[in-house]
Amino acid sequence: MNTVITKAMVFAAGLGTRLKPFTDIHPKALFKVNGSTLLERNIAYLKRYGINDIVINVHHFAEQIIDYVALHNSWGIKITFSDESDFLLDTGGGLFKARPLLEDAENMVLYNADILTDLPLDKMMDFHLLHQPMATLSVSDRKSSRYFLFDSENRLSGWENIVSGEQKIKIHNIPLQQKAFSGIHIIHRSLFNTRDAIEKLSITDWYLELCKDQTILGYNDSTSTFIDVGKPASLGEAEKLLNSQD
Repeated sequence: MNTVITKAMVFAAGLGTRLKPFTDIHPKALFKVNGSTLLERNIAYLKRYGINDIVINVHHFAEQIIDYVALHNSWGIKITFSDESDFLLDTGGGLFKARPLLEDAENMVLYNADILTDLPLDKMMDFHLLHQPMATLSVSDRKSSRYFLFDSENRLSGWENIVSGEQKIKIHNIPLQQKAFSGIHIIHRSLFNTRDAIEKLSITDWYLELCKDQTILGYNDSTSTFIDVGKPASLGEAEKLLNSQD
């Protein structure tokens, strides 16, 4: 078993509709908070924890992201692109399309481009390597409209939307605990073997398809801050977090 995780994928292909009008002419990954783009901050965060090989999926104004990375000489690490310019595949489909660029690593971090956090990623990596699930999902107890549901052993068992009332229960271990997903995952490459073809797919649905037969664990860290910058209302909170870090 590898004891170090050095590879990651950053999901940067989304349309970023919540950040309009900026995303009418730019990709959301290049949105600036406190003078630096989300992409640059995300890469700096991953580098801090030893990630030196990053795959970025691109679709919306893809060339702007590619040019921006080249302008900064990839920040001194290896960065490659998974091009979804022709068709946006969602997170699960995008991950599967990037398989040839990723599966040389046994384990890898997945990171949503529109989040900012102070999560100690090394502790989450240690948890994943110790327990060896197919996937580890960063979660917390904060309020949300949608939750992953976990049993008493922190095993993924379902999902629910508390606004619409929709539920997807895969393991009926009562009671189940609501946990809000924080946009960081760590997966083992065996996840790729559970699908046969590239298709548009949410990674949430992919995890829910698998959780009854495969171990997918929640890593609960409610002491860290997670900010979804895709929500304009969160920008003030993001600036406050970054002021404490910069």
